[in-house]
This record gives sequence, structure tokens and C-alpha cells, in this order.
Amino acid sequence: MTKQHVTLCESIKRLGYAQNNQVRLYGEVFDLVSDPVSVGDNFVFVDALERKSGSVRRVGIPLTIVHMANQDRRVA
Repeated sequence: MTKQHVTLCESIKRLGYAQNNQVRLYGEVFDLVSDPVSVGDNFVFVDALERKSGSVRRVGIPLTIVHMANQDRRVA
């Protein structure tokens, strides 16, 4: 991961998508079991435990959140 990807992931963590947090994404409630991982400039995912089924899934962070984190990173 490049330094740019690391700072993007840090910005996303500050927005609440960090390990041990609970989020609602795509109509489901998830307990996050990993910190964000950036695969590309616009694709970031987290590993999460789906509350309803109890299964662990790899969930993509919505693009709008990634764009917000990119803007936050540029301002800082």
C-alpha cells in the first residue's frame, strides 16, 4: 500500500469505519472486524461480521464515503 492509500484509510477510520465499530451499510448492520484496506484509489473494503447471519463478509466502503475521505485528506 502506498502512503496515499494509508492516509486514505486513516481518513476513513476517522469517519467511523474502524475495527470494533458498528455500521449500517447496504441495509445491513455490521460489526467491523478489520480496519479499512485500500486496493486502489477508489476501492476500499473492510471485513465485517453481518449481524443477521453471523457470517464474516468483505464489504466495500461506499464510493461517497471514499470521496469524502479523499476531500478530508486534501484539506488536512
